[in-house]
Amino acid sequence: MTQTAATPRGAGPFSAFERMVAWRYLRSRRKEAFISVIASISFVGIMLGVATLIIVMAVMNGFRAELLTRILGINGHLILQPMDRPLDDYAEAAARLNGVEGVRYAIPLVEGQVLASGNVGGGTGALVRGIREEDLDRIELVAGNIRQGTLEGFEAGEGVAVGVRMAETLGLALGDLVTLTSPEGDVTPFGMTARQKAYPVTAIFQVGMSEYDASIIFMALPEAQLYFNSEGVAQSIEVFVDDPDSIDDLKPVIETAAQRPFFMVDWRQRNHTFFSALEVERNVMFMILTLIVLVAALNIISGLFMLVKDKGRDIAILRTMGATRGSVLRIFVMTGAAIGVVGTLAGVLLGVVVCLNVESIRQFFSWLSGTTLFNPELYFLSQLPAKMEVNETVSVVLMALVLSFLATLFPAWRAARLDPVEALRYE
Repeated sequence: MTQTAATPRGAGPFSAFERMVAWRYLRSRRKEAFISVIASISFVGIMLGVATLIIVMAVMNGFRAELLTRILGINGHLILQPMDRPLDDYAEAAARLNGVEGVRYAIPLVEGQVLASGNVGGGTGALVRGIREEDLDRIELVAGNIRQGTLEGFEAGEGVAVGVRMAETLGLALGDLVTLTSPEGDVTPFGMTARQKAYPVTAIFQVGMSEYDASIIFMALPEAQLYFNSEGVAQSIEVFVDDPDSIDDLKPVIETAAQRPFFMVDWRQRNHTFFSALEVERNVMFMILTLIVLVAALNIISGLFMLVKDKGRDIAILRTMGATRGSVLRIFVMTGAAIGVVGTLAGVLLGVVVCLNVESIRQFFSWLSGTTLFNPELYFLSQLPAKMEVNETVSVVLMALVLSFLATLFPAWRAARLDPVEALRYE
């Protein structure tokens, strides 16, 4: 006749009995202080690892999104350059392209590199973009961020619009003259002479990307055509579309609507190296920062091994009272998993709070250290952006939970395999 040990009341899978014992093992006594310290270190490690992953990924996502918004907010999604003859029918071609479904607007441009000089400094390189007034009003990133002056009457006058950082560098204010020097000037008996002309500053804009705020000058299209010896023609047409990711589908339609051969370059081709580098950096950072969570998970393993060794007598008594190996396994799995779950939730909370206040935190540490953190001259943007993505955050949480759970399995298995006779032999 087989005798079956009595099972403690309520000792089913993940029952109140198992939860009570697991919770008791999480609380420290004086003689278990070292084990409690390891558990605390594991908790802090997982919390910081998850929070760091969320913050870094959010900042890198925000950095990419802000750069993409600003780069595509000023530069067209598709650049059309003439192939067979000069673009003397730019107005008609732009009108035809504006009628294409999916095209927001098409802008004819004249561009040229110049040396800009003002009231202070020796001058700085600049890109002059000749544009029609109605087209400049369409570029919301510029027209909606005029800090001083106005764009009204932009084409009628001879003024120019400059970025706020260029104005600061050259000491320019509204009404001051900015002198533009172009190497492609007039042909004289003594050779080519540089063309130089001064224009009043009628507007100062700030798009939030330091490179553009420091280097772009907008000039009325007729004046730019005269300045760059391009009377009656445009150099290119920039097409802005509703969905930049669908630019490949629009290319054949745009080519047909143009009614003349164009060489077309889209925004991905122009910025392929830059955004590819950002994507590689983002993936590498994710893998590196995952090691923080992995180290914290290894701390859970070491803490549970020490707990199993310390609780060998207790495990043996539970087994003799009727607790099964599965019950002991679940107790220690819950003990270790509780550290991972609570640490992950705390890390998510910390990461969300930091992401929502990342710019204020940057300003505080800049004030505290007396230095400029995230210098816009180096990082292009004037503010530190953060953009959390739900799928990415969920992936971080699942990864942390899985690592924490896997870290508990082997120590819990060792606890379940403990022989009660051997554990109580020398007691």
